[in-house]
Amino acid sequence: MTESRTHTLFSFGTLRDERVQTALFGGAVPTSPAALAGYTTRPLKITDPAVIAASGLDVHLILERRLGASVEGAVLHLTDQELAAADAYEVDDYTRRRVVLSSGATTWAYLDAKPLRPAERIVVVGDSIAYGRCDPRGGWAGHLAAAHIAGNEAERRLFNLAVPGSTLADVGEQTPALLAARRPDTLLVAAGINDSAVPAAGTTAQADADLPAGSGSSSASDSDSEETADFARLAGSLDTLAATALGHNARLVVAGPSWLDEDRTRDYEGLRFTRARALALRAFLRAWCEANHIDFLDLWEPLRERTELLVDGLHPNAEGHRALYEHLDALGR
Repeated sequence: MTESRTHTLFSFGTLRDERVQTALFGGAVPTSPAALAGYTTRPLKITDPAVIAASGLDVHLILERRLGASVEGAVLHLTDQELAAADAYEVDDYTRRRVVLSSGATTWAYLDAKPLRPAERIVVVGDSIAYGRCDPRGGWAGHLAAAHIAGNEAERRLFNLAVPGSTLADVGEQTPALLAARRPDTLLVAAGINDSAVPAAGTTAQADADLPAGSGSSSASDSDSEETADFARLAGSLDTLAATALGHNARLVVAGPSWLDEDRTRDYEGLRFTRARALALRAFLRAWCEANHIDFLDLWEPLRERTELLVDGLHPNAEGHRALYEHLDALGR
């Protein structure tokens, strides 16, 4: 029985070559012409001998964003096994993500593994840390905007639409109406820490929700159920944001929470922030992104145990925001 070709993959380079298809898939695969709007290409030097041997080239192409541009190519129709072979063929500079073709159909494509490097127009949404609270220079997003725009003042833009106090649910509800006028190709979401907060003056069961699994709490099962429900709500908000980004032909990028000093955090409007809950949020966001082929930028490590970079145990000071930006820049650009 022939395996069903359930996957479509947009190719603009060597995967269209029959020699490459024969080497990877054992023969030519069904293809159809297609175009990808909002992109252009740039050359990428290849050093992997196996990839060079298969393609006969040591320079391939990689996509980058360009408003008004279009890349011509073809859609390959692949089985599970053939898609896995294509993944193995592409070097680490590429990662597989969902894109929207000029026809309006969605498909897989191999994009730059550093999600902010090919961006032209970035929209940042999130909470007070993304907003840049406690840093007069606009926080890590301000540093990112300066570096990004400096690369091409005429074409590049970064819009920071973060709102202090926002939860992921808030971001999911507010973002769709904000995007059309800004025409983003990249949506950077940096929220969730407010979703992890617990009531400051709660019951024993609420306090137990802060405890790691296996801590011996008598209400551990209740806490686990509450956390599962919380994560289900967060997943719903992230699903909405993923659909919103794809609907605008934009790439969704999720930034994880930064380290917090629980000994110094105070109550914020009746809420308390704990490291255990923040770590659970971090793990959840990473897992959701991996399962949905979404880029995850982990911002936990730059501030770890560096309490002097936090104003109040939660919000970074100017130096802390600089550290977050440098880490994000290394991961994403």
